Amino acid sequence: MTQNILFVASEMTPFVKTGGLGDVVGALPRTLAEAHHVNVKVVIPLYSGIDYHKFGLYPFMQGNCVAMGNCQEFFSVHRSDFIKGVETYFIEFNKYFGRPVWRQHGIYDDCSTHQEYQDNAYRYAFLCRAALQVAKDMNFRPDVVHVHDWQTSLIPYYLKHDNDPFFQKAKSLLTLHNLPYQGRFGSDVVPYAKVDWRDFNAGAFEDYGRINLLKGGIRFADKLNTVSPNYAREILTPEYGAGLDFLLRERQGDLVGILNGIDTKLWDPSKDLIIPKQYSFEDFKHGKFLNKRELRKEFGLAQDDYKPIFSMAVRLTEQKGVNMLSECIEPVLQTMHCQFAIMGNGDPRIQDYFASLPHKYPGQVAVKIGFDQETEHLMDAGSDFSLVPSIYEPCGLKQMVSQTYGALPVGRSTGGLEDTILNYNESYGLGTGFKFNDISSRALYNTIGWANATYYDRPEHINSMRKMAMKQNYSWARSSGDYKNLYQTMSGVY
Repeated sequence: MTQNILFVASEMTPFVKTGGLGDVVGALPRTLAEAHHVNVKVVIPLYSGIDYHKFGLYPFMQGNCVAMGNCQEFFSVHRSDFIKGVETYFIEFNKYFGRPVWRQHGIYDDCSTHQEYQDNAYRYAFLCRAALQVAKDMNFRPDVVHVHDWQTSLIPYYLKHDNDPFFQKAKSLLTLHNLPYQGRFGSDVVPYAKVDWRDFNAGAFEDYGRINLLKGGIRFADKLNTVSPNYAREILTPEYGAGLDFLLRERQGDLVGILNGIDTKLWDPSKDLIIPKQYSFEDFKHGKFLNKRELRKEFGLAQDDYKPIFSMAVRLTEQKGVNMLSECIEPVLQTMHCQFAIMGNGDPRIQDYFASLPHKYPGQVAVKIGFDQETEHLMDAGSDFSLVPSIYEPCGLKQMVSQTYGALPVGRSTGGLEDTILNYNESYGLGTGFKFNDISSRALYNTIGWANATYYDRPEHINSMRKMAMKQNYSWARSSGDYKNLYQTMSGVY
């Protein structure tokens, strides 16, 4: 019997993406359909920035109506078959989703001021109720409704509270991609969101007088999962639980960690047409050498074939450990023979600091403010080491992609980084990266120095580590099987 799975999310690669959530929703349904013959449908908003013609959208239903708590809203539905085997449905409701979008901005915030939309609680409460209405209008009875983060975490509540016979057998799975982002808003949204005031309490939605959408989702979802096993353990502690560790400990029996995968069709150095020279783990030396030269040329670094390159392509936010790097990068440049290629955007103060470095250290460090995926491909193909010094990291895809391209990660032992980086063992010359524990610039400085010294003093170890890293299997094949098994356990449908 085929499983019916309904995904509801606020973003989905390649249509619209701000981070790892979009990547998961883009890749997992496709793998479930291809490898496990699961019947998957996905519902996301039709943001104005989605390229209607590029992705082959077409009108599917019009005049749909959904009952919110204190009004009715009318909307339309569009469909795309761009992702093979996955029907993707887009909810058109210009009041909430027709706003200007520029690059990664305009989805959750104003793209001109970068300030969060004040009505986000209303926008995504509507998405939750409208997505369930779309399933009913299509007569699609899901065995599991798979929702993601605070934006869709009202759905588990609706499935339990509405007692709708159509969803009588449907179970809910809430994936926690990034726990600190919880959807805290004023309680004025409660009537519109159709949340019973009796559930606005400290054990469910209430959070110091405000509504906490993720908290309610954790309370009412049938099952919970994080995007790495280690993060599932970490969030049970006050250090990583973001104020919800008490509730997560209560739900511990329903919480599992399933490691994310990467799109191995997109990220494969042996078939990557974006990079100048393709290569595999069997013949990586020449390919890395040529891509390294091109990376130096692209970034304006000095052409020095003997120096290692440390790359970093991340959001420039505190979570990603960039404050630690800002405190130690100049001492590194002053005391070690290496180069840095940095790309990202985020905190204006951090952006300005990194943008100032090439003037002080010409040829040693290059910085691109902004983000584009083609440059990211070249950075992984051309660099020796990839910096991922995150304060916390639910999963992280960067370290997986970097290993696939033979760029050894330098990262902190947290979340998915701990699960996916095998620390260098100097005695045997094995490992896939270099890890540290302390949240300090000194720890990062020492670990960069460790990697840098290994590059010069034990090049044979670096080569064996690269080969080992490139052999790792980070495809969605294994993880999608874990999700399919979880769906079976939840629904009883095999």
